[in-house]
Amino acid sequence: MDVDSTLIDEEVIDQLGAAAGCGERIAAVTEQAMRGELDFAEALRARVALLEGLPESIFRRVHDSLHFTTGALDLIDALHAHGWKVGVVSGGFHEVVDMLAEDAKLDHWIANRLEVVDGRLTGRVLGEIVTKDVKLRSLKTWAGELGVPMAQTVAVGDGANDIPMIQAAGLGVAFCAKPKTRAAAPHAVDERDLRLVLDLLRP
Repeated sequence: MDVDSTLIDEEVIDQLGAAAGCGERIAAVTEQAMRGELDFAEALRARVALLEGLPESIFRRVHDSLHFTTGALDLIDALHAHGWKVGVVSGGFHEVVDMLAEDAKLDHWIANRLEVVDGRLTGRVLGEIVTKDVKLRSLKTWAGELGVPMAQTVAVGDGANDIPMIQAAGLGVAFCAKPKTRAAAPHAVDERDLRLVLDLLRP
């Protein structure tokens, strides 16, 4: 599943932006990117550039301010109890997602990585940016590694960059999603409770 506004209630990039004193500017770009109006990678680089100079300690502060979406941990526990593996694909940042993954006992996760020099953010992203194509590829890769046919996979997300994986999964769910994502998804959950995904898994 996706992380920002899916696994958690917040958008981490917006929280970092608030700490940098440019929250409104970053949030406006985030909204455009989520609606599919901007290229995600370009939008991410533009937002990250505004974070230049923030101390590395900001990651722990932002993590501690986040809230798991209602039902998120219950969903993960229920899936684990049935032998499922749970992964997240995030257009956010490893520095925060790593902590969330530990909190939620996730099995797999990918996210973007921010460059830090001398304890401060440089405003640059390291390596490949997690785009819609990377999200889709991760779903297929993890399924392949686990020997799980794509028909037995589930993908949950809310933004335009989640559409390819939602459409490729055996069960694709738009979760409290942007209109473009909801229209493209086979299934939708419109209440902010991830336990409702379990209802779609029951025969």
